[in-house]
Amino acid sequence: MDKTSFTAAVERYQDTVYRVALHVLASPQDADDAVQEVFLRLYTAQKEFQGEEHLRRWLLRVTINYCRDILRSPWRKRRASLDELPPQPVFQEPEQEALYQTVMALPENYRIVLVLFYYEELSVREIGKLLDLETSAVTTRLSRARAKLKEQLGEVWQDE
Repeated sequence: MDKTSFTAAVERYQDTVYRVALHVLASPQDADDAVQEVFLRLYTAQKEFQGEEHLRRWLLRVTINYCRDILRSPWRKRRASLDELPPQPVFQEPEQEALYQTVMALPENYRIVLVLFYYEELSVREIGKLLDLETSAVTTRLSRARAKLKEQLGEVWQDE
């Protein structure tokens, strides 16, 4: 990948990679580290991409794999609790903050499918390919995640 293509890819997909990493790792600092690592891997990859969508999917797959490696590492298990993390992002409306807190409290397998489906606008089939899951498993996780959100948010919940 030449320097111009790499720079364009970073500018185009940096926010996407950060959002996915933040939702998986639940830490802005770890998400920043993940973004750097993912783009370092892109820069050093000896791979030809067949188009923008292929590049985007490759970046998402590498991001998810890297984040999972971080979550499995022994070092992460010995870290301080989540209560010691800095304050969460500031939101314009209280409903947005409640939704963010509720989504972040979900287990990782539910949280990641929600992020990929709603924020990254991937189809169930595409999410299945990224996560190495059957389409039915992705649908089930989405359904269970929505049910948990509805249960926890109560009156605030609005069906689409």
